[in-house]
Amino acid sequence: MSSDIFMTQKGYDKLRAEVQHMEFVEMPVILERIATARAEGDLSENAEYHGARESQGLLQAKINELKYKLSMAKIVDMSTLPKDEVCFGCTVRILDLDYDEEEVYTLVGAGEEDSTVGRILVSSPLAKGLLGKKVDDEVEIEVPAGTLRFKILDISFEE
Repeated sequence: MSSDIFMTQKGYDKLRAEVQHMEFVEMPVILERIATARAEGDLSENAEYHGARESQGLLQAKINELKYKLSMAKIVDMSTLPKDEVCFGCTVRILDLDYDEEEVYTLVGAGEEDSTVGRILVSSPLAKGLLGKKVDDEVEIEVPAGTLRFKILDISFEE
């Protein structure tokens, strides 16, 4: 199984900017909090010090996670992708066959996902089940909550 993380150049740049912000803006603030709390003396009962150290650990973990994603990133050249099937970067309009409701999703890479506006990771179970399908195809997708049934209504690409 490949550990590549597919993303657009825009998504890569967004993640890189986020890492830089964390390292050069957020982390210095936390380090200053630690230094201030340390100057207050006894650290064994200093809640501010322990809270700041916890914040530092959480932020460093997030930085490490994003750096890993960047190191595994494979930038996708959108011009090489098929235009007649569901693939990375496409917007797909589907009909939920169980609820007779239309849904629209854009399959994106790391750093570009936003489920509130239908931008889902291409590695998600739903996206994986749609990959390679064409307009008018019906598909059943196994997800943790059960089986979802859809019909592909339209495939388009952002310009």
